[in-house]
Amino acid sequence: MKKVMTLIFILMLQISYAQQGLFMPQNIKQAFEKNTRNEDGKPGKNYWQNYGRYSINIIASPPNKTITGTETISYINNSPGTIKNLMIKLILNIHKPGAARQSSATDNYLTEGIIIDKFMVNHDEKPFGYVGANTMKQVRLNEGVVPGDSVQLNFEWHYDVSQQSGREGRLDSTSFFLAYFYPRVAVMDDVFGWDRMNFTDAQEFYNDFNDYDVAVTVPENYLVWGTGDLTNAAQVLQPAFFEKFNKSFTSDEEINIVTQQDIEAKNITTQNPTNTWRWRAKNVSDVAFCISNHYVWDAASVVVDKKTGRRASCQSAYLNSSKNFHNQVKHIQHSLDWFSNNWPGVPYPFQKSTIIQGFADMEYPMMANDSPQGDDLFQRFIAEHEIAHSYFPFYMGINEHRYGCMDEGWTTAFEYLIGINDMGKEKANSFFKQFRVAGWALYPSDETQVPIITPLNILSGPAMGINEYGKPALAYLALKDMLGDDLFKKCLHEFMDRWNGKHPIPWDMFNSFSNIAGKNLNWFWNNWFFSSNYLDVAVQNVVAGKSGYNITLKNIGGFAIPVDFEIEFSDGSKMNQHFTAAIWEVNQSKAIIPLKTTKKITSLKVDGGIFMDANEKDNVWERQ
Repeated sequence: MKKVMTLIFILMLQISYAQQGLFMPQNIKQAFEKNTRNEDGKPGKNYWQNYGRYSINIIASPPNKTITGTETISYINNSPGTIKNLMIKLILNIHKPGAARQSSATDNYLTEGIIIDKFMVNHDEKPFGYVGANTMKQVRLNEGVVPGDSVQLNFEWHYDVSQQSGREGRLDSTSFFLAYFYPRVAVMDDVFGWDRMNFTDAQEFYNDFNDYDVAVTVPENYLVWGTGDLTNAAQVLQPAFFEKFNKSFTSDEEINIVTQQDIEAKNITTQNPTNTWRWRAKNVSDVAFCISNHYVWDAASVVVDKKTGRRASCQSAYLNSSKNFHNQVKHIQHSLDWFSNNWPGVPYPFQKSTIIQGFADMEYPMMANDSPQGDDLFQRFIAEHEIAHSYFPFYMGINEHRYGCMDEGWTTAFEYLIGINDMGKEKANSFFKQFRVAGWALYPSDETQVPIITPLNILSGPAMGINEYGKPALAYLALKDMLGDDLFKKCLHEFMDRWNGKHPIPWDMFNSFSNIAGKNLNWFWNNWFFSSNYLDVAVQNVVAGKSGYNITLKNIGGFAIPVDFEIEFSDGSKMNQHFTAAIWEVNQSKAIIPLKTTKKITSLKVDGGIFMDANEKDNVWERQ
């Protein structure tokens, strides 16, 4: 009878954990009630999102720092309601004195921001109004935009590239990185309505999927690299360079399109006073460009979809003196190949990837702005991380403002997995601990220990980074270990298939994984994303039984983590035994783990690996 009651109690606990719901703010509940999102993790029958068609012309004349631009936006309203006001993002106003920033700014960082010289709505000119030091502005429309209709906006604007380069800005006197440079319509979605968050130079971005035609006009012998396809390469490059450029799209071998010798000859581009480079990108969340008259240029390609033979272009532009950038194209080829065929195991979704030499180590659709490294291992490490962002957020449309756990978290997990391939597990573990875990795992009493689900817009400093990178990456890796690679990959692929090109939120991810796995994983999501847990387990007891031992493991920190036992027996033999996070499903504070053996245990040690234990002193048991 006692055994029966025990089994009933365990069953009731399992049912309780399985039925445990996830905290959900009211606006997210309302999205489910309106059927824009389904509880099975799929987009609802009433899901919608808006988009725009952007036609942009910009003129740059280095060393003059002023960029001038004109722009037409056709913004389409797919929402169920009439739009009476628009939110316009002016991200580069972060450079204005008085802008709300999460860090200090030097004089070289400050500019006057984006100056709107002319603004029109449906061909009618109207004052844009006061913006101040804000990175967004609400615009009232004279006529509402009804569902299914569109509004046309026209902007003329200019801004100065900041002297101090960060995510964008002046790389040197005649090399500029142009990002966030154009007025854009903010995202309006089914959960939050208009995205009204000011950019503070800390949290990242949230953009709609749009179509872009961008013309970049620069002086002769200036080269331009950017998001999308260069549609007029034959018109801006001299024939010999166009031939090499064209050949690179089908070449496995790296081609030096422009060398230092070519730069010094000053005959790379069509010899007009200016040339206009035309770019086109469809269904992307942003565009970015780099211009220079002294960057060398390498390119090749790689097959990213073995079923269709589709290739992606791999390009790099940099100072010839930057030693390890000469290997960058090979790093890109390797990254695109590995990510496409291993983790996430989805063919690279874009037509190209370009890495330019800058300062930011920052990602953009089909572009990365990476710093030069003295060690080629770190050069590749950075490239792999930024390229992995092609999936999260650029393929998946993540709201990075709020949910960096779905952006940096997934990317950091992929970074670790490709690192195992590149360096071996021991060194990859060392890297991961050093760069992603040690900064927070060993200090569990710190006030930065807030739940991962905490919106990033209300966090700053270390708490923001912890909740973006290391913690969620460990959650995904623990789930991968628990489900097994096949089921985990099935869940990941189906989630990505459901939501690419859309705007998933964490609850869509949580529900998708549970739905696809055929298991209610709410206990796991609650444990990792909705708690203030940390990493700390302890061996409480080791008790001999009829068929071996029962090992009692106490979960002091609370996180559901996998563990490895290093066991030594009385005959001098040793054994390693792995247990997944499933050991915590029934009771997240204590697990009794049966270990079958006929040998006598003399010592046992718990090793969390990359799940770094806050107190390793209680991780060892020895027979007295």
